[in-house]
Amino acid sequence: MMAHGYESGRLNLPFVGFSTFGKSPIEENWDNIDADVAVIGAPFDLGTQWRSGARFGPRAIREASTLFAFGHSGAYDHEDDFTYLDGVRIVDIGDADMVHTDTLTSHSNIELGVRKILAAGALPVILGGDHSINIPCINAYADEAPIHIVQFDAHLDFVDERHGVRYGHGNPMRRASEKPWVTGLTQLGIRNVSSTAREGYEYARAHGSDILSVRQIRKLGNEAVLARIPAGQRYYVTIDIDGFDPSIAPGTGTPSHGGFSYYEVLELLDGLAQRGTIVGIDLVEVSRDHDPTAVTAILAAQILLNLIGRIYRYAPERRKAV
Repeated sequence: MMAHGYESGRLNLPFVGFSTFGKSPIEENWDNIDADVAVIGAPFDLGTQWRSGARFGPRAIREASTLFAFGHSGAYDHEDDFTYLDGVRIVDIGDADMVHTDTLTSHSNIELGVRKILAAGALPVILGGDHSINIPCINAYADEAPIHIVQFDAHLDFVDERHGVRYGHGNPMRRASEKPWVTGLTQLGIRNVSSTAREGYEYARAHGSDILSVRQIRKLGNEAVLARIPAGQRYYVTIDIDGFDPSIAPGTGTPSHGGFSYYEVLELLDGLAQRGTIVGIDLVEVSRDHDPTAVTAILAAQILLNLIGRIYRYAPERRKAV
């Protein structure tokens, strides 16, 4: 059969086929990862304190990501006059295994997956899950060079312990601050009534955390905000979808009004990718059952694909030889 247009083979529209991240190839053998980027799901939401449902976040984000996978080579952006993701090899390695009611075992399985990605020399992109999944992700960097964490979130997540709970979704930044390989934290978007008491903020600042609300960021401007982040570092980016305003991201467990717009976050991430080396990404707290329109999952997929594209635009040498 003669192909029409400039493409041949299957059209493979977004609603056809398997819902891998960006319709990327599947790699089920974690000892055989050969790619620039490896995406893993962490469908865990036992760390939530109010609305659960983020266990379905990885599936929702993967399905939404197919919208941006039309089979063309890369994604051309006329504003930048640049084709993003062209030649960047992404694989989807599936999900870490979850053991119901067992936080530590589930977290351990997530850590194993991230360690396998790092051992393969690929960039880990982790789809949550609630924000507690950041704890095993950061644990996986124990044998790597030091990292600086950049967090987009409505909440500080700096609770030490609450009724014996140390590994819930209110604890990850506190646990990260305790790691010797974490050199500091930049916490962006923190606002309004928070899950962390005043002493949590005081402790965070005393241990090198820079905390800015959305209003403070808008007053300072992006360039001034980026200038506060140590330059030339290895950055781990953790994005809680509730960092965005619930008018564009309603599908989350703990929505908080007054959040970021899409371009505010994208432009900060663009600047960050130029300022240092992004070595890991997680995006958490997408709860599809609280958003029948799926715009939250689409936002998550869109910001991740744009961030991956910018990482390899500014550091093309990171791409592996085929």
